[in-house]
Amino acid sequence: MKTQHMYVSTITRSVILLLLFSTIAFAQEEKKTVNDTLVYKQKYGLRVGADISKLARTFFDDNYTGFEIMGDYRLTKRIFIAGEIGNEERTLEYEYIDNTTKGSYFKGGVDINFYKNWLDMENLIYTGFRVGASTFNQTRNSYTIYDVNNQYWDEPYSVEESQDFDGLTALWAELQVGLKAELFNNFFAGINVQLKFLISEKEPNNYENLYIPGYNRTYDSSKFGSGFGFNLSYLVPIFKKDKIVIQEKQVED
Repeated sequence: MKTQHMYVSTITRSVILLLLFSTIAFAQEEKKTVNDTLVYKQKYGLRVGADISKLARTFFDDNYTGFEIMGDYRLTKRIFIAGEIGNEERTLEYEYIDNTTKGSYFKGGVDINFYKNWLDMENLIYTGFRVGASTFNQTRNSYTIYDVNNQYWDEPYSVEESQDFDGLTALWAELQVGLKAELFNNFFAGINVQLKFLISEKEPNNYENLYIPGYNRTYDSSKFGSGFGFNLSYLVPIFKKDKIVIQEKQVED
């Protein structure tokens, strides 16, 4: 009886092991990887907008008036033709000089998008390159002569008669870094910072350009300038191109 009992136990263990191995083998059934191709439509068109920061500054700053219209057109998946056009009037008031600059400017170049959008998104994180040109005039409203030899005894001599300087120009190169995010369908908000290098400028005789529209404030010892912008824009779709996304997934063989 003992031998028969051991024989039955051995058979039972064998059956259990067989069922166990069968379950594991079934659970680990060979799978294969296949590619699933998804097609999305990417929009190509003209995006136009305005620099809201200049409009806000016009409202809050009594010494500034300006606007800027911006636009870009998509050439390829990553490259956009881009540009800005605007007008500014800026009064600088210092202790010894009061100066007003008025004029227009144009900037043109390209933006390169480095952001890889997910599915059908249209956001941008970009680097932009521009060449800017401005035509403007300056009015020296008043100035004060400061005598360093008699600064403690003589009163400064002030001239209140204004003088105009017309036909002034400037040319500069500009690097932009920024982003544009789609808030809802075709409507974007963007922000950018700008580093500028002054290539050339026409200055008045015995005077200098204190401010250049589109370039901003100038400084005697440097050819570099800076700026920033916050814009809202709308994309006008002209046509669409397929964006093919290949996704891998596993299926049972």
